[in-house]
Amino acid sequence: MNITLQVWKQEGPDRAGRFATYQVDDIEPEMSFLEMLDILNERLVSQGDDPISFDHDCREGICGTCGVMIDGQAHGPQLGTATCQLHMRKFRDGDTITVEPWRAAGFPIVRDLVVDRTSFDRIIEAGGYITVDTGAAPDANLIPVPKDVAETAFDAAACIGCGACVAACPNGAANLFTAAKINHLNLLPQGQAERWARTEAMVEVMEEYFGSCTNHGECEKACPKEISIDFIAWMNRDYVKAKVKNRRLMGQKA
Repeated sequence: MNITLQVWKQEGPDRAGRFATYQVDDIEPEMSFLEMLDILNERLVSQGDDPISFDHDCREGICGTCGVMIDGQAHGPQLGTATCQLHMRKFRDGDTITVEPWRAAGFPIVRDLVVDRTSFDRIIEAGGYITVDTGAAPDANLIPVPKDVAETAFDAAACIGCGACVAACPNGAANLFTAAKINHLNLLPQGQAERWARTEAMVEVMEEYFGSCTNHGECEKACPKEISIDFIAWMNRDYVKAKVKNRRLMGQKA
C-alpha cells in the first residue's frame, strides 16, 4: 500500500502548528496504524529529519496512551478500537489520511500528536479511591455483590482513560470518562464510604478543565471500549444527591 499522510506538526505548546505531508510507501495491510508511523519515523530519522511525536505504550488497546484523530474521527474509522489496534487494511491503497492530536482545551498540545492529559489525573486524585483495611487480602466472595451490579461496575471499569470521548465531544466534555471512573466504585459495596464525597469532588474538578455535556452522544460512539452514556445519567443523579447529603453532613459537624 502507498499512503499519503497529512500530519499535524507542532514543535511545542507555544509554537504555531501546521500540517506536513508525507508519502509512506510499501505498507502492509496487516500493519497497525502505529506500526505504519514507526516505519515513517525510521525513514525520517535515516534522512536526518525530525520524527513525528506520538503517544504509545502497551499497543494492546489496554493502557489508553495512544489516541489521535484520524480523518476527523477519534481513533479512526473502526468503532470500538483504539488507535494501536487499527490496522491499515481499513484504508485503501492511495488514500490520503489526515492525522491530528486530540483537540480540547483540557488537553493542551505538548508536541505534534502528543497532548497533556494531566487533567484526567486530577479528576482521579479528587476521589478515585476507596477506604479499605490494610492487611491480608480478604476472600473474594466475602462481600456478596449481585451479578448484574458486578457486571455493570466492570463495564464502567473498562474505561482506559484515552480521552477519545473528550476529543469527539463538540463541547470538549469529559463526562463519560468521569462517570465511568465514579460509577465503577459507586456501584460496589466497597465504594459506599466515599460515594457522596467522591461524586461531588470528581465532578467539580472535571468542570475546572472541561466543557459541559449536552447529550450529543459522540463520546459513546468514539469510545474504544463502547462505554454507555447511561453512566453519565447515573453520575448526574448522584451529584444532585451528593450536594444535599454533603451539605447535611457539614451541618451536623458544625
